[in-house]
Amino acid sequence: MADSVPVRCPTCRRENAFTPPTFPCACGAPLTLPVLRGGVPVEIVHRTWQSSWVEVRCDTCGRLDEWPAPESGCVCGTVVRVPVVPVPTPPPPNPPAPGSSLASSAGPPGPPPVLRPAFRPVTIRTARDCVTAAAQYLKWLGFTDVLAAQERSASGVDLRGTGVVAQVDPTTRATKLREIECLWLNGLNDSAIAVCFSLAGYSRDARARADELHLPLFVMDLTGTPQPVNDPADELIRDGATSR
Repeated sequence: MADSVPVRCPTCRRENAFTPPTFPCACGAPLTLPVLRGGVPVEIVHRTWQSSWVEVRCDTCGRLDEWPAPESGCVCGTVVRVPVVPVPTPPPPNPPAPGSSLASSAGPPGPPPVLRPAFRPVTIRTARDCVTAAAQYLKWLGFTDVLAAQERSASGVDLRGTGVVAQVDPTTRATKLREIECLWLNGLNDSAIAVCFSLAGYSRDARARADELHLPLFVMDLTGTPQPVNDPADELIRDGATSR
């Protein structure tokens, strides 16, 4: 039986013991979902087929499959999705040697993938740490001149850089729709990508609006490592500052 891990409810802040589920892999080996220790659980306010599954690789056979996303219920009635350790992205294949049959038959080359060193997170203990961690992450994505405001502006912008504005929500409540729309308008005014980081996740309508506006959303865990929660965030990770 897998060891239980503590999961803090974002609504009542109660800490509950959660035992990760174990499933049988196709190879016959038991596969326990690798819960991300220190990860921030996200309240489930709207279920979608895509968000109900996670990719996990079997340590025994190396098979990569989708499994039901782990969920935990609190006595207050809140149900959260517990984050799992993300599957490492495989390195890009080596390009074919010049003159080889593969190189000569290939079509026009696409844009090269953005290669980066491993991100070094900033442990989150205070609200200011959240802002620092988000700034470091944006710099890692290629926005090298990102600066944090001394105090949050009336518009809610915490970070600015060439081609990017960002809001960091360190509260224990889900980020609301109005904050997403205000952030998007700031990005529009600055002709910049607007990015949002939240410690407690997003309300259902905020998430839906961000998808419509193609605004990247990230959740922060206490290790200081942002996790993407929508397709625009995945695209930003893939393309970095060149995506603007």
